[in-house]
Amino acid sequence: MLDPAVGALLAGCYALLFASAALHKLLDLPRFAAVLDAYALLRGIARLAWIVPLSESGVAVGMLSGVTRPWAGLLGAVLLALYAAAIAINLRRGRTDLACGCGGPNERRPIAPWMVWRNLALALLMCGAALKWGNRPMVAVDALTVAAGLATAALLYVSLDRLLGQVLPRAQLLQGSS
Repeated sequence: MLDPAVGALLAGCYALLFASAALHKLLDLPRFAAVLDAYALLRGIARLAWIVPLSESGVAVGMLSGVTRPWAGLLGAVLLALYAAAIAINLRRGRTDLACGCGGPNERRPIAPWMVWRNLALALLMCGAALKWGNRPMVAVDALTVAAGLATAALLYVSLDRLLGQVLPRAQLLQGSS
């Protein structure tokens, strides 16, 4: 059982992550369809690209209700594991020039091994977010804790994503040029 404050923090983090992911795909669905098609995993998958942001939206909304949270957590974990598998398959094929599809609509980041591990770690944590919560009533300090934790987690995620997605590849390029 999770403490309700910890559960609310995890649920909020995943709701924010999946809402953000769905929004950036919906802002340019044709571009996302092209990214999805470039992974070359299933023929004609680009026609079904809308299912991904719809599923991500469902996870985001589902994480906010105690009734749907376990199912949303399971769906979110499956999606993250599928993303990890798609990236891993293409890395294994040597196709490191593919856009990951995980940045905003105007960002084109190539896939990298760290993305596989990130998605697998997020999937594992998401299973924890779907656990049953304890019965302790939430108090005002819990709301403050959850809000501060959510802000901190979001800033940390964005910072690490930026570091691993942009700074690390540039540093590797500089090391290779000397």
